[in-house]
Amino acid sequence: MFGRSIVGPVAALGAVAAAAVGVTAALSAGKKPDPGLAVLQKVNHIVVLYEENHSYDNLYGGWEGTNNLANADAAHMTQRNQSGTPYSCLMITDVNLAAPSPLSATCQDSTTTNLFSSHFSATHFDLSTYLGPNATTCPTPGPSTLNPSFAPANGVPSGTGLPGGCTRDLVHRFYQEQYQIDNGKMDRYITGSDATGLVMGTYDTKQLPIYQYLHSQGHPKYAIADDFFQAAFGGSFLNHQTLICACAPIWTGAPNDGGADDLHAVVDGNGMPNNYPLYASPLGSAVRDPQLTASCTPPAGRPATPSFVACGDFAVNTTQPWYQPYSPGTADTRRLPPQTQPTIGDELSAANVDWAWYAGGWSNANGDVGAPGWTNGTGPTCSDPYHQPASVFPNCPDADFQFHHQPFNYYKNYATGTPARAAHLLDQAVFDNAVATSKTKCNLKPVSFVKPIGELNEHPGYASEFAGNTAQVSFIKAIEGSACAKDTMIIVTYDEFGGQWDHVPPPGTVGAVPGAHDKWGPGTRIPALVISPLLKADFVVDHVEHDTTAIMSTIEKRWNLKPIAREAHVASMATVFKANPPKTT
Repeated sequence: MFGRSIVGPVAALGAVAAAAVGVTAALSAGKKPDPGLAVLQKVNHIVVLYEENHSYDNLYGGWEGTNNLANADAAHMTQRNQSGTPYSCLMITDVNLAAPSPLSATCQDSTTTNLFSSHFSATHFDLSTYLGPNATTCPTPGPSTLNPSFAPANGVPSGTGLPGGCTRDLVHRFYQEQYQIDNGKMDRYITGSDATGLVMGTYDTKQLPIYQYLHSQGHPKYAIADDFFQAAFGGSFLNHQTLICACAPIWTGAPNDGGADDLHAVVDGNGMPNNYPLYASPLGSAVRDPQLTASCTPPAGRPATPSFVACGDFAVNTTQPWYQPYSPGTADTRRLPPQTQPTIGDELSAANVDWAWYAGGWSNANGDVGAPGWTNGTGPTCSDPYHQPASVFPNCPDADFQFHHQPFNYYKNYATGTPARAAHLLDQAVFDNAVATSKTKCNLKPVSFVKPIGELNEHPGYASEFAGNTAQVSFIKAIEGSACAKDTMIIVTYDEFGGQWDHVPPPGTVGAVPGAHDKWGPGTRIPALVISPLLKADFVVDHVEHDTTAIMSTIEKRWNLKPIAREAHVASMATVFKANPPKTT
């Protein structure tokens, strides 16, 4: 069934892809096989739960035995203003953390011309103290057309929202993150953010439902990978792409004329495409921050692109797909042309290994009337009260459905009406049913990618961390309570950092451990958790360097598939099977 990996044009592309993107790699073709590969062959089901927007220090910074906040040195913790001077306080714009109201002003900062008062000194602070699970700071699910208070820029004032302890959202975009990382100094997260000092907020790890579950009696064996980085700089869109193809999408024929449909960024000499409360671009309002990388040859009237930034016709920030489902009303000129690069889905299908991408809310968004997960009746209009108002039946996306979180929908091989789409792009309800019916025999496909609906994906701004984390525990418990538990490897990770600080420099930067990198990333370190009965002990810590493309590598090495891009140079997550318990727990 599993045979040779892949033949024909996909294999040919794989042979040249890594060289084409200019990978600098510490891992070479001559390196010995990843430790743990023999154990990986005993895994018959890989389940990837892909959550949203948290750095490692933000979420797992209190996990014992790992490279956590206790190891953050002053050099990588100190945050500096645009001129390089360390802040003395944290400017906070979140309405529930601002001073002098609702919190007292205990710190005054005069390190910039923008004088401000704050409740917080210039270091990381515990969000859980102020925004615990009962804090009524979460928006009612739905866009502003349904609820005017949905995800306002600076958060929902306490007492006016739902419980869950939501913060405001934080900027997490391609060029901004590179400025924030500052070539490994990790010192510009505040300056390069619209949320300023909120980037230093962290959660009390020990209060997280996942932590409590994995420290309860009878918990499954688990590994923490504490040197795991998001594969690409920036946000969810590009990192979902790197998860499945280790590539950046190409906008074929992108206008480069400076007109209304020219979606190229304009960056200043610092590599920044925008202005923020603590960052003033030398180009003023001439900077632009749309979907594409900066032009390598900008048209007349636009500034030259600095030589050190990635340029070209690449989609790096949130872009809508060509195919439905896409955000209702999006013009053709704002939708990415169909992509043709090889993906892990193509590899698996060519090798006759079954797989699926399961998304919460997919049936409603895709117009799969009557399919599992469908809640919109029989028409002629969408009947679920939380559908997006501009929807046209049968495409009835949930108000919090995130179109750019569906990476395979951008590819021609999975176009509307194709058999591959029907077979592999499914609602999470299908996955949940497969688990529920796995009482004596596992009904899961060999490879499952699972993307929760927006309300439960842990994304700051519109989702509660505590509610999403509780759902994560329920998800794991369901698998562990089924016949699938004995040979399933569950990988839980986050698409990207959500704009939040971390103290560990990523590969390719000064002070980092050498590793595979290119012009797309890796970016900030993110949480990564593996659950499997094949681990050496109840709790182990994997200190091997990985990025998101390691998930592709793991799947490829389990089923003998050829690598197609940067994942060829990244250690697979089979290394967790050789990881040891921490010295102290």
